[in-house]
Amino acid sequence: ATGLGGTTGAGHSAELIERMEPVRERVIRVTFNADVHSSIQWNFRPQQSEIYVVPGETALAFYKAKNPTDKPIIGISTYNVIPFEAGQYFNKIQCFCFEEQRLNPQEEVDMPVFFYIDPEFAEDPKMAKVNLITLSYTFFEAKEGQQLPLPGYQ
Repeated sequence: ATGLGGTTGAGHSAELIERMEPVRERVIRVTFNADVHSSIQWNFRPQQSEIYVVPGETALAFYKAKNPTDKPIIGISTYNVIPFEAGQYFNKIQCFCFEEQRLNPQEEVDMPVFFYIDPEFAEDPKMAKVNLITLSYTFFEAKEGQQLPLPGYQ
């Protein structure tokens, strides 16, 4: 899976996760951001502003989305990891991104993000001063024939 700019890893086999050794002395603050494109009339926000994680340990965060309108709306999201260089170590096990989400009128749902930061993060000299990672999602209205922005640079 990829995001815009900060590409995340796709390594999430159960065996790999079970064998990971947490790097307890390396605490990272993960903050959460939520945006909606002007094409969608949803309310969308993270349920927590931040959590603290260590590389090699799984974490669970939640976003909340609500359709305040009187018609069903289908949304689809993209994500980004900042700083860009940390994206290769940010692995999402379960996420709502790139999948259509249908919300009926006035419906509100919780959307989980289950992730981990690869233990190799702690060994990378370029990550030595990185103590903050931001995970950001943007929801767009899914319309027939509409293309989402492609991840990366064009």
